[in-house]
Amino acid sequence: MSEKKVLVEISARHVHVTQADLETLFGIGAVLHPKKNLSQPGQYASEEKVELVGPKSSIKNVSILGPCRNASQAEVSLTDARTLGVSALVRESGSIEETSGITLVGPAGSVVLSKGLIAAKRHIHLTPEVAAQFGVKNTQIVSVKVGANERSTTFGDVVIRISEKFAPAMHIDTDEANAAGLSGESWGEVVVE
Repeated sequence: MSEKKVLVEISARHVHVTQADLETLFGIGAVLHPKKNLSQPGQYASEEKVELVGPKSSIKNVSILGPCRNASQAEVSLTDARTLGVSALVRESGSIEETSGITLVGPAGSVVLSKGLIAAKRHIHLTPEVAAQFGVKNTQIVSVKVGANERSTTFGDVVIRISEKFAPAMHIDTDEANAAGLSGESWGEVVVE
């Protein structure tokens, strides 16, 4: 494995919620029940799911990722956004100002988000040690070459995110993975320009 290789993970549509919104959706005192740990330490897909409702259509059984956050948001692919009938700006997770809203529906109630619908900007989580090996800095923009069968491609405009709390991995959405023919375990080569 090259010294600048990184695991490429496909991030399907999901939501992050505040504790207050969780309780509106699932009832007073609701908690998230971890179903599957994610690659990033402390992060998990929960048993709880919601429906995303837009002006054109809805998408059922969307996973809530835990733990709860300070602001609720929904991360979808651009194809999902078209299905829902909304526009989704490409943003880093947590950067929800001036974004479209969406309605979350759970078994106990619904939450109308006035903002928070995004298509996640492709990014790479790195520890400080791995970032030093790669020769990259936090928020730096790089490219990543991926190869799968006859659809190899290079993703540009990939943002580096560095924290001691991270595990090295690149995250792309399902549209991006499908365009490159990626599935299962895939690796990419970071290209620093």
